[in-house]
Amino acid sequence: MSLPEPRPDSTTPRRPAAGRVVRTVALLNWCHLIEDFVDHLGVSIDEYATSFMGSWVFGYAQALRSAGVRPVLYCVSARISSVTRQTHRPTGTSVCVLPAPSAYRRVRSRIPNPYAASFEDAVGEVRGARRAVLSVLKEAAPYLSTPLFRLARELRRDACDAIVCQEYENARFDECVALGRLMGLPVFATFQGGDTPPTSWQRAVRSAAVRGAAGLIVAASRERDRVRAEYGVPAGKIAGLFNPLDLGTWHAEDRSRARSALGLPEAVRIVVWHGRVLLERKGLDVLVDAWERLQATRPGRGDRLVLIGTGEDADRLRTRLAADGPGGVLWVDRFLTDRAEIRRHLSAADVYVLPSRQEGFPVALVEAMACGLPVVASATHGVMDLLADEPGAGILVPPGDAPALAAALERLLGDAHARRAMGREARELVLATVEVDSVGSRLRDFLEQSR
Repeated sequence: MSLPEPRPDSTTPRRPAAGRVVRTVALLNWCHLIEDFVDHLGVSIDEYATSFMGSWVFGYAQALRSAGVRPVLYCVSARISSVTRQTHRPTGTSVCVLPAPSAYRRVRSRIPNPYAASFEDAVGEVRGARRAVLSVLKEAAPYLSTPLFRLARELRRDACDAIVCQEYENARFDECVALGRLMGLPVFATFQGGDTPPTSWQRAVRSAAVRGAAGLIVAASRERDRVRAEYGVPAGKIAGLFNPLDLGTWHAEDRSRARSALGLPEAVRIVVWHGRVLLERKGLDVLVDAWERLQATRPGRGDRLVLIGTGEDADRLRTRLAADGPGGVLWVDRFLTDRAEIRRHLSAADVYVLPSRQEGFPVALVEAMACGLPVVASATHGVMDLLADEPGAGILVPPGDAPALAAALERLLGDAHARRAMGREARELVLATVEVDSVGSRLRDFLEQSR
């Protein structure tokens, strides 16, 4: 089996014999406030800081620690008035939560949803001078959310040698590049699927920030091409590293015992999906349509579709399933933080499905593959970089195509031999590409060699 390697334009150089040594790395997430992320998942900030694992950042933390680098995660919250620190138990990462600036709190009181793409979605129908003022505030909000002076003080306290931001198409990244210049710290950013385009006035700032960064970590080949073409980033400043995964955690359990523990019948075929409930982005509307088609072609077989997770669109999904939705759907409507519980659900399944319309790097898909599940996935850019050269590990279908998704699921559900063969290939592929120690050493090398 041939295994996907970073393309020649993104090969990570070997560890230099001399040069910058990175001992401590600051990790920053993209959202203005950490509660904007965790609230939709039913997770508290304390749970996030001490035990949560459903994020790219904790995979990075594990990988860095395996390479002898100390990670520190910085978040911002409007629910605290002073800096707080906790230890993330699964990874040993120090989590520093910074209070949101007062200016951002005032803006947020006027603009409840600054993430919205349109002005109307952010604040509703407003006319006249007030609309003009709020339009300016909406555009400025992302640049007001980071407490830069407090962040600089904590970076010095932790003796950080580099900063890694989640996403570069993001205001926090722009500010961190400027802060890094002032503090003499190299700033990097990852691509986790962020697709928010800059406004016209942000474009000049973003272009300067991307070119001024020490390096970008981008697994998706098409995104690497876009960054080079749009921002003129040299190939040597882009590393094609997949998100790391702890394969000591993600492995198959005995299927019969897993089903028994979950109360699932032994004889039926089970398809599973897990993640954040974002109806269009994650393609859950397409999955429900495909499952309805599949139920019509396999009547009386008792197949089950198990959905695990919650999120911003949970109410919309609930409405869709209640309105003459297909049978055989079991929805665990909560965000599971216990990796053993997620692993048990994956081990109980026959096929994993990922119907997303967009993915940066599909961590949930990799977790399923590590558990030996064959996969049916939409051919999005992030998925293609993992599976396009390995057709033996799964089946790719066009994004948004419910008939194709239903046909692929029907094929695998009806062929036990194909499921077993694809499951083995999927596990082997993951072992070769995303193992924590391997990604950690390459990540450290990239942080140390980039300028």
